[in-house]
Amino acid sequence: MTALGFLHPGHCAEDDYPRIEQLLAGDIRVDLVRADPGQEGGEDGGLTDASLRLGAPHRLAAGVEQLRLSGAEAIVWASTRGSFGYGQEGAREQVRTLATAAGMPASSTSFAFVHAAREVGAARVAVGATYPDGAAAQFAEFLRAGGLEVTAVHAAGVTAERAGAYGEAEVLALARAVDAFGADAVLLPDTALHTVACLPALERELGKPVLTANQVTVWEGLRLTDRRVNAPELGALFRREPIVQV
Repeated sequence: MTALGFLHPGHCAEDDYPRIEQLLAGDIRVDLVRADPGQEGGEDGGLTDASLRLGAPHRLAAGVEQLRLSGAEAIVWASTRGSFGYGQEGAREQVRTLATAAGMPASSTSFAFVHAAREVGAARVAVGATYPDGAAAQFAEFLRAGGLEVTAVHAAGVTAERAGAYGEAEVLALARAVDAFGADAVLLPDTALHTVACLPALERELGKPVLTANQVTVWEGLRLTDRRVNAPELGALFRREPIVQV
């Protein structure tokens, strides 16, 4: 059994995680806890200071012990805005602090996007964000600092609660808004979006890999534990043959 631990920023799209667990191999467990039970809400892209407070070390530490007791082998801070908002160096320090506190490998959703884009061979990416312009531009800069070319950025400028209420049609529209700019993959960075159920439809519609926040977050946990899982329902990122142990 491989146990993956995730610190989540709020109440938006948490149900994507058990859905992903159902689509993975039967020996993978996905454990999700609130980063700080006293902090309400999800990733509200319009509240920069609140998003950064979510990623503060004392808030992340609040859920670490619970994940340690669950037997997690790796931990991922499941917040895009709460990691890229610190910039590359700040986000790296955030991950180092989390790994030290947890005593296990750690990462965050922002780094997961960079690693996942490389995994699917996407050097050029387009970003369909629910964030306001400033936050969307900051995420694009984070990607560039990670070595990716960003061909287009669309900023819808809605709250986490509104993003969490998006259905498949609205998620598709968000992806289409940046698809005509020569990107190898389209990235939808908000963890508040429900995307797992519509990943096959997204990739059929666009004809290219689509990387979404909750999808790449779980993939990053698997990467940290050296697990590779073939789960086509989770998109091109998971259409890889599993590593055979000999």
